[in-house]
Amino acid sequence: MMGRAHLVIGTGVSLSVLGLAGVPVTLPAAAVAVVSSLLPDIDEPNSILVRTAIPSGLLRILQLILVTGAVFIYYYGQDYAPWNLALAGLIAVVSFLPGRTLRHIVMFMIGLGLLQFAQNLSPWNTIAGCILMISSLVSHRGLTHSVYAAAGWAGLLYYGTKGLPGSESVWLAGGLSYTLHLVADMLTNRGIKPLPPLKFRLKLSLMSTGTKWGNLVENICMGLTFVLVWYVFIASK
Repeated sequence: MMGRAHLVIGTGVSLSVLGLAGVPVTLPAAAVAVVSSLLPDIDEPNSILVRTAIPSGLLRILQLILVTGAVFIYYYGQDYAPWNLALAGLIAVVSFLPGRTLRHIVMFMIGLGLLQFAQNLSPWNTIAGCILMISSLVSHRGLTHSVYAAAGWAGLLYYGTKGLPGSESVWLAGGLSYTLHLVADMLTNRGIKPLPPLKFRLKLSLMSTGTKWGNLVENICMGLTFVLVWYVFIASK
């Protein structure tokens, strides 16, 4: 499914389930549900979550910095020739890589920076750094679309918020929203591999993303989600 469908369905259904179960729906829970509905696609550099965190404008600035750096190294590193030319050429090549590849490089470098310089500030920085580095290296709909990832994310939210007010709604909303993303992707022709490295794939082949039929299925599912939200939070009050 497309990102907007994941966002609407994952957030709407997970919060509605909490409402039906009598679990308080708080602002932190809603925020976590939104992020969790998109988080499995962190391994896709053109996903909504990654494009929002690393927008095209930021990539253009990075490219400008890299080109400027290459020029500086070439002209002011003459004493180290031909190594200055080799390094300048390498930097120039990196600056003209496709946006997808650049986003992966940025993700990896941010993760490495968190591990190197910020892990002493908070254990969450270590976790975030590992997630970013791993996600920049794995293929789409691989590890992040597995049972391990869904359970791991719910577990992180549970232990990370344990003892805080409203913690139950946060980890439940996050775990449900993440899982619903995987369930939605099971409807597509590609499906998911829930237990890698096992090749077993779950797919119902009800739709193909980007096709007219796929768009129709997405719109129907989003429409039903809006009806569910309306019923739980408005009509039943």
